[in-house]
Amino acid sequence: MTTFHIITLFPDSFSYFEQSMLKRAADKKKIKIKVYNLRDFTRGKHKITDDKPYGGGAGMVLMAEPILRAVSTIKSKIKSKKSKVILLSAKGKQFDQKIAYRWSKNYKHFIFISGRYEGVDERVKTALQAEEISIGPYVLTDGEVASMVLTSAVARLIPGVIKLESLQEESHFNLLLKKEATAKGLEYPHYTRPEIFVYKKKKYRVPKVLLSGDHKKIEAWREQKRKNK
Repeated sequence: MTTFHIITLFPDSFSYFEQSMLKRAADKKKIKIKVYNLRDFTRGKHKITDDKPYGGGAGMVLMAEPILRAVSTIKSKIKSKKSKVILLSAKGKQFDQKIAYRWSKNYKHFIFISGRYEGVDERVKTALQAEEISIGPYVLTDGEVASMVLTSAVARLIPGVIKLESLQEESHFNLLLKKEATAKGLEYPHYTRPEIFVYKKKKYRVPKVLLSGDHKKIEAWREQKRKNK
């Protein structure tokens, strides 16, 4: 059975999974969908999950530490080594049918991190070696919708979820032979408090330029990161 683990700030958004084909697949134990409230992995009575970005800018950034605690908790309960961590982000590799097919064949556990606000602290991707994925060349208000899209796209390729004949009749089935597309230059990496944290005995720091207060240098750094994506 393939399990989809979804980390989110809004678990009630996923009532979609209680309907349609995915509910039937879960009832038949072909898949399992588990939703985790990110606030449950915070510390302190206020359950803070986000903070202002270093270097300035509009909006808020999801903090790394609650996400890392959530992923560590999930991984501690997974026996299979066929697991994959995916960070939903507008600046990630663009998702397509070829990726969906490959994932459905190679993994039994998916951990989706639903991005929100201006993004997720870049050190989440680095520390977890997560694959950053976008569902298209546009920006959503949140990553919950993207998590649902990926779950639906992968789940339907799992044997027994839908009829094989239905897949073979689809035009997208033939797209598996095409190259994966990428979404480039949409965003730059984001960082927020704390300035330094330790994960699995390794220190992860915010780039010094974002702490400099020099707005010209910060903008130049961000522009360079956009170009390098």
